[in-house]
Amino acid sequence: MTSGRRLAAIAAALVLSGCASVRFDESLAQANREAADFTQGKLALASTAEQRDAMRDEAAKLLDQPLGQTGAVQVALLNNPALQALLAQNWADAAAAAQGGRLPNPVFSFERMTIANELEFGRLLAFGLLDLITLPQRYNTAQRQIAAARLRLTGDVVDQVTQVRQAWVNAVAAQQTLVYTRQVFEAAEASAELARRLQSVGNFTRLDRARQQVFYADAATQLAGAQHGATAAREALVRLLGLDDAQAQRLTLPERLPDLPKVPRSIEDTGKAASSTRMDVRQARLLLDAAAKAQGLNWITSFADIELGLRYDTVFDTADGAKAHKRGYEIDVRLPLFDWGDLQRDAMNAQTLAAANRYEATLRAAGSNLRESYSAYRTSYDIARHYRDEVVPLRRTISEENTLRYNGMLIGVFELLADSRDQIGAVIGAIGAEQQFWLADAALQAAVIGKPTATSVGAVASAGGGGGEAGH
Repeated sequence: MTSGRRLAAIAAALVLSGCASVRFDESLAQANREAADFTQGKLALASTAEQRDAMRDEAAKLLDQPLGQTGAVQVALLNNPALQALLAQNWADAAAAAQGGRLPNPVFSFERMTIANELEFGRLLAFGLLDLITLPQRYNTAQRQIAAARLRLTGDVVDQVTQVRQAWVNAVAAQQTLVYTRQVFEAAEASAELARRLQSVGNFTRLDRARQQVFYADAATQLAGAQHGATAAREALVRLLGLDDAQAQRLTLPERLPDLPKVPRSIEDTGKAASSTRMDVRQARLLLDAAAKAQGLNWITSFADIELGLRYDTVFDTADGAKAHKRGYEIDVRLPLFDWGDLQRDAMNAQTLAAANRYEATLRAAGSNLRESYSAYRTSYDIARHYRDEVVPLRRTISEENTLRYNGMLIGVFELLADSRDQIGAVIGAIGAEQQFWLADAALQAAVIGKPTATSVGAVASAGGGGGEAGH
């Protein structure tokens, strides 16, 4: 009966040790399931050359047409080696966590000794007794660490996708702004050239020409800044998509940002989507549980370490050919004479306390982050809609009226050119407002799932109005 119990205990230990493993395909499946709105189920780790080639071919098909925001996310998931490195590193972290839930391998020793007419063979199989006793606790700790690693993977992927979405918005908005900034420059250039010609024939004062020239100089400066801004935004997107030089040459973007949604997200719907199942709250809780389990385990192992060895010796008498067997066991105990493990226990206590406070801080910040993200979202939506429904139509009306006044010779060409600059300035302001809205929209989606992203509502480009003195 005793032997049966021993065998059962050893079998249970082996089963627990074998179960402490990690299957990364399950981690990917969980990330695709919990962040379906971010990955569309396309998150995968390419571990072979064939898989990498297949993913690269699929990304090439997406680059054959203007790349929308959803397409940009898909290209990043398929093509970005930095994202693949993130997945592989998470796999390594999860495997390291699972390793802590396994039994260390036993040590087998063999010795051969001769004494006079005796020949002795000694065999010793040793293993850590505390390792065996604490295996269930270490297994539970490892499982929590694996679960935390899976949640961390989901959070990292959400963060990467949010960066891609925002980089795409910035690239399209910068490209769109450059088009209108170039129109402002061309209008200012025409105005400055006309002023030069009029002054040369005595029909324009030096002051009036200087006014037109300074508008032209400002427009040239703004154009240079817009050109660099468009290049920088595009290259930031290229890096996040993981494109090489050949792929970057093929990248084309839509001419404009998407239209504003007809109805913004409501605070009620946003609050329902974010609950106690938020990813950041769950991860903090798992880390706290793992720290508490590890603390209890460390309290035991910090005092001493015990090794148990099973010995089986065979003794031969070379004189008369007799043979004898010896069986027994050895126990090795590490004596806590110089180190009582108090510093190790203090460190574990501090780590558990830190994990508890991080969990509490995450709980308290969750609602605040969500409210801030929604405020930025709704404010930027209202501003963008105001530009679309009020500012741009009013500027268009003013431009139409000034065209009629110009045709009736009530205003001159410089006033008309100045009004054109103001109208284009209003359009640039509207583009900036839409850009801020779509950035806030991406940040809100990340905040809802539990991965807050910094966002703000800043001043958009001026709607114009500085050209009123153009014809004086």
